[in-house]
Amino acid sequence: MPTLLLEDGFKFFFYANDHEPQHIHVERGGDFAKIELATLRVVSNYMKPKDLKKALLIVKANQQHFVSAWNEYFN
Repeated sequence: MPTLLLEDGFKFFFYANDHEPQHIHVERGGDFAKIELATLRVVSNYMKPKDLKKALLIVKANQQHFVSAWNEYFN
């Protein structure tokens, strides 16, 4: 399970056996969400609204890094 970023108590990662479409998992304090990288669409969410909002901002700011890491790992 490669961890790509730890920021503000959030952990951003993907699973070693993950699948398309490209997405990122995020955890904070036992809560979690899954966000598609191309569209920033929230696929699943079990986070507080303010935490999800912050997570989306971090994903947007690091979107290219996450896409590059996905491509490098899975291709």
